[in-house]
Amino acid sequence: MPATINQRMTVRLEGDFVVFLIGMRINKFWKINKWWPVAMAMNKMLEELAAMPVEETGFLGVEKSLGVIVQYWRSFEHLEAYAKDRDGLHYPAWKAFNTKIKSNGDVGIWHETYKVHAGQYECIYNNMPPKGLGKIGELLPASGKSEYAGQRIKK
Repeated sequence: MPATINQRMTVRLEGDFVVFLIGMRINKFWKINKWWPVAMAMNKMLEELAAMPVEETGFLGVEKSLGVIVQYWRSFEHLEAYAKDRDGLHYPAWKAFNTKIKSNGDVGIWHETYKVHAGQYECIYNNMPPKGLGKIGELLPASGKSEYAGQRIKK
């Protein structure tokens, strides 16, 4: 288990960025042949992205939890370029989903995309290892001018 940082921390991340939430829902558990390939495709895509230079992909990092994956990107344009790249792993996985599953109800997928302008976010971590933005930005003590949420977010 990663070591915790036992003090209140916040994050500074320079510039705008994108938060991309994605998940799947198993609607028919017994149809493992339908949902297993979807689940495995996401892991392969994340491995592909992690192996590539951030300057090329714009992929800043990921936070995985049960039921939802949070991805951080430098821009929406970077995210969209990866999604449409016919040489990457996303495009064939997307095509396979739309061919084999479509809207039959066996497995659901969802995503939400948020553009975040510089300074228009705030976060706090206490007794936690680096998590979320804390894994991709600069962790700083949440004290002084950044002690409270209203001080951490630019208004």
